[in-house]
This record gives sequence, structure tokens and C-alpha cells, in this order.
Amino acid sequence: MEVDRGLGRREERASAGRARRRGLILILSSPSGAGKTTLTRMLLQKKELDLTLSISVTTRTRRMSEVDGIHYSFIGKAEFEQMRDAGELLEWAEVHGNFYGTPRAVEKLLQAGRDVLLDIDYRGTKQVREKCKGDAVTVFILPPSMKELRARLERRAEDSREAIEVRLKAARTEIRRWVDYDYVLVNDDLQKAFGDLCAILSAERARARRRQGEIAAFVEALLAQP
Repeated sequence: MEVDRGLGRREERASAGRARRRGLILILSSPSGAGKTTLTRMLLQKKELDLTLSISVTTRTRRMSEVDGIHYSFIGKAEFEQMRDAGELLEWAEVHGNFYGTPRAVEKLLQAGRDVLLDIDYRGTKQVREKCKGDAVTVFILPPSMKELRARLERRAEDSREAIEVRLKAARTEIRRWVDYDYVLVNDDLQKAFGDLCAILSAERARARRRQGEIAAFVEALLAQP
């Protein structure tokens, strides 16, 4: 069987280029009920996007629809505080009386060239941007209206009426944080919002500063041609 050695060399160069590219962190934030979790799931289900979800740790009680180790790693407050105090968390925040945090294992994924998806709030986003300068791409998801946000929380049927009111009150504070993000999407059409997210990811991956090693190798080979 004839082997295309040129193709093999091109694949080797492409593989080396990918290995040299440092991964990025795609951060999605939104008030509860705006669609962040659904969009996160859609991104992960599209295998060609090749995203790795960072599993946050939380002290919150697991909901009936959630699976430990897939949606979150559910731990006790003492264990969370131990991780936080030992510097094992990239970011952490207290939300509605519960603690959430991102393990520092994310940094190893970036070094390996993996693109990581984070589902965190504006406080966690600020911490990640400070610690991972240049790695983070931040997207804030807005609901089309407060009426629709309330309806989504009620349809979810996972929180008490009192908890929904707390979430709606918090949403007004969170929504004002849109100015701190690179991109803002209004989730009035789920498929359109998903398409916009895919376009953002594609554009950010194509940034020259993220592909310096790959581009430099290509340009060197290009200029060496007669």
C-alpha cells in the first residue's frame, strides 16, 4: 500500500501545533434560569467542539435531576473549607448560602492544550480572569425578560417559592454585571444563542496570540519554499 508521506508530515506538524497551543477557558455566567446549564450541555454534546467541562465542587444539596461527579462534586462544608484554605481552588464563591469552587486541575488541562468550559458566576469569573490572564473568554447569558426568567424557574420545579424569590432578587444584581464580560447573549432563542456561542469559540480559538507556535512553524516552512 502506498503511503502519502507528505500527508503524514502535515499531520505531524498539525499535531505539534495543537500541542503547543495553550488551552483557553470558556466561561458561561448567567442568573439562575437564564439557560446557562442548557447551553453548557449543548456545547458538551457537540463532540467536534472538543470541550472539557470543569466539574465544580459545591456544598449545595444535590437536586433530583443531578448526578454527583457529573453536574457537580457534592461535598461537605468542612471539606470545601479545607480545599479553599489549602489553595486547591482556582476560584470560589458563596451563592445563596452555599459554597461553589473550581479545582486547580483546570490549569493542567490548559497546559496540555485542552479547552475548558466553566459554568460559574460573576465573582468566580473575576477571580479566574485575575489568575489566568489571557486564558479566559467570558460570556454572559441574559434572559429575554424578568417575566420569562420567573416562568423558567417555576417550570423547573426544583425550588420552593421562597427560593425562587431569592433567585429573582439575586438575578437583578447579577444582570448588572454584564459589563464585566467579553460577550453578552440574550437567550430568547436557544438555537441562535447556541450558534452564537459556537461562533465565539471558533473565533477565540483562531486568535493569533493563541496559535503562535502553530503559526510560527507554518510561516517558517512557508518562507523556506522556493
